[in-house]
Amino acid sequence: MKIAIFGSRRQSKSQVNKLFEILERYGAEIYLQEKFCIYLKETFGMQFKKAGLITSDDFEADLAVSIGGDGTFLRTASHVGKKDIPVLGINAGRLGFLADVGEADLEDTFADIYTGNYRIELRSQLHLSTEHKDFTGYNNALNEIAILKQDSASMITVHANINNEYLTSYEADGLIIATPTGSTAYALSVGGPVITPTAANFVIAAVAPHTLSTRPLVVPDESVITLDVESRNNSFLISLDGRSNVFRTGTRLTISKAGHYLKVLKRGENTFYDTLRTKMKWGIDPRQS
Repeated sequence: MKIAIFGSRRQSKSQVNKLFEILERYGAEIYLQEKFCIYLKETFGMQFKKAGLITSDDFEADLAVSIGGDGTFLRTASHVGKKDIPVLGINAGRLGFLADVGEADLEDTFADIYTGNYRIELRSQLHLSTEHKDFTGYNNALNEIAILKQDSASMITVHANINNEYLTSYEADGLIIATPTGSTAYALSVGGPVITPTAANFVIAAVAPHTLSTRPLVVPDESVITLDVESRNNSFLISLDGRSNVFRTGTRLTISKAGHYLKVLKRGENTFYDTLRTKMKWGIDPRQS
């Protein structure tokens, strides 16, 4: 099995060692992201037997492994892009909705992978398009597309249309369009609903709206959302899973469902509801130790 490994700069040396020991035991053909390889060598003095280095997004693998937090998982997803490669998230961060495999679960996880005891979840993504292809970089997002004011600028006004029908004009610090996967990320922090990852919906949620009547809206993922932005400083920030560009006002944004899914590998017994209950600590009384 060809396995591509991507990582962050927040790592447990013992966890990384354990991962490579397991993969070598199974005879995996390991391809390591070059930046991550350099980091492991310079920080921990670690060197591993590998089949090659990943120096660009032009690579092939049977499985992509992201070791870090959810941010690392999102960056891995952008490297995978349109390739038909499932992604496994190993948690070296904090919350970990996407990267939900802990160090204690590594042995069982790869035993399940090599015996076929896993499932593949198809996660919808968002696609951003503009008339002049203004966004620099990968223009799909697994979590969300956020339209935001710049720094200390005053509120922006976002005129929103759905399937060519006028919805409203949001006066706010920003507007978030989130996938079901991203419903537990930025959108959740501004009061959006939790949506199961395979649901066929998107969330539209304002960031610090000017009026209290503005509430998050759930729309079918077949919707085509067009946005026109007004700003006093004639510019605004647009962020796709944290990858951001500055746009000039007058740039019409068209957001729709991407033409392909991201494959996310999950262990057979790991479910979204179990992760949700554990990560959000539902049903736990904080007064009890």
